[in-house]
Amino acid sequence: MQVKDMTVEQLRDLIRHTVEQCLEEYFGDPDSGLEVKEEVKQKLLESIKRKQAEESSIKPGEVYQKLGMKS
Repeated sequence: MQVKDMTVEQLRDLIRHTVEQCLEEYFGDPDSGLEVKEEVKQKLLESIKRKQAEESSIKPGEVYQKLGMKS
């Protein structure tokens, strides 16, 4: 297929995909080869479970508290 035969959406998808590929090639994955700590894995799994139950990951007040800010 030639560009002239593409719809606007197809062209956008092609450009998006091309940019993503270029960025991945240029920057790579900075975490490649690193292992995820067990604590982080557990937090991610808990977050996924909360999302599936449609609960908020963290309450705004908790964010403020963890960042030492006043709500």
